[in-house]
Amino acid sequence: MKTRVTQTDIARAAGVHNTTVSLALRNSPAIPEATRARIQAIAEEMGYHPDPALQALVAYRNGRMPARCHGTIAYVTNATSRWGWQSAPADAKFYAGAQRKAEQSGFQLEHFWCGEPDVTPRRLSNMLFHRGITGVILASHRPECDALGEMDWSHFTAIKIGCFPHSPGLHRVMYDRSGVIRLAMKQALAAGYERIGLVMPTLWDDAADQAWSAGFLAEQYRLPEESRIPILLYGERGRMPDETPDRTGPAVDIAALAAWYNRHEPEVIISIAPFVREQLTRLKLNVPRDVGYVDLFLEGTEHGVAGICENCERVGEVATELLVAQMHQNLTGLPPVPTTTLVEGRWTPGATLPMRRHEFGWAGEVAATSFNGPILASA
Repeated sequence: MKTRVTQTDIARAAGVHNTTVSLALRNSPAIPEATRARIQAIAEEMGYHPDPALQALVAYRNGRMPARCHGTIAYVTNATSRWGWQSAPADAKFYAGAQRKAEQSGFQLEHFWCGEPDVTPRRLSNMLFHRGITGVILASHRPECDALGEMDWSHFTAIKIGCFPHSPGLHRVMYDRSGVIRLAMKQALAAGYERIGLVMPTLWDDAADQAWSAGFLAEQYRLPEESRIPILLYGERGRMPDETPDRTGPAVDIAALAAWYNRHEPEVIISIAPFVREQLTRLKLNVPRDVGYVDLFLEGTEHGVAGICENCERVGEVATELLVAQMHQNLTGLPPVPTTTLVEGRWTPGATLPMRRHEFGWAGEVAATSFNGPILASA
């Protein structure tokens, strides 16, 4: 049986102390870069691998001990006001999850806003560096503020939540929007619906790098051509609106919704409540009698609404988990190959998507009556 290579063996081969080897293998900046590289090369040549059983024991012991404060993690946002991002439920939950996981890991989470007067990315970088803050989470950034290029990332371990900013290229954690809308489509199809429509502001799709429309179209492509309904994307491209309840932007134009509905006759509409629910009521369309409805952003307070519960707090938790793991390895700077971690949503059945009856029997136990006449837009 081959003897496991230990850090003592590496220290003997490198002519250094065991502590130096331990720090070098953890990529600690306390060891000169040239020394780190030499020790890591020796370890690789000798075939060294960390002992997983020992690592598990250390993790177990650390988990049973009270968390000590290891420092501060910066939570950097760039909404239109310092706390405006909190009005968006998803963003507020990202922060809550990140804060909880940071505390569990022995860190405190501190918020920094890029929009502070006279705070440039370079000045923020210097501020964090001189305070000894090395861990950074980028979150709640507007699409029109799509770069933090003047930050000196060599000093920091960083990760971002969501698509923005595109620059720098960091590891990121995201809510799986494409997977969520495909799940919504599959649930609607399983309930017996064939003509499924999507209604969404263009800016929302743009803010997700078109993940909503991409997921919808990927699933729709599998349907017969006569069942494919064009997406109703509305509104202008560009910046997200200033902080409003939900930061969702405007509801769909009622005339545009009426024209789209009359022309394509969807059996179920997938959207987010502030975009369409009031407009459907104004058009005298009863949900679910006239049209089924699936909500892509259930917050857990809606009763009887079918849709997806976004695990947004889990997004914040995962981002912090990954960041802390990188910090423990002293992995600073921009990664050579950024990776994306997706967090799935959870399907919640509801009365807005009852099972439909087919020619040869029921798809489920509750029928939904079809609405056959055209609808008129009213003021």
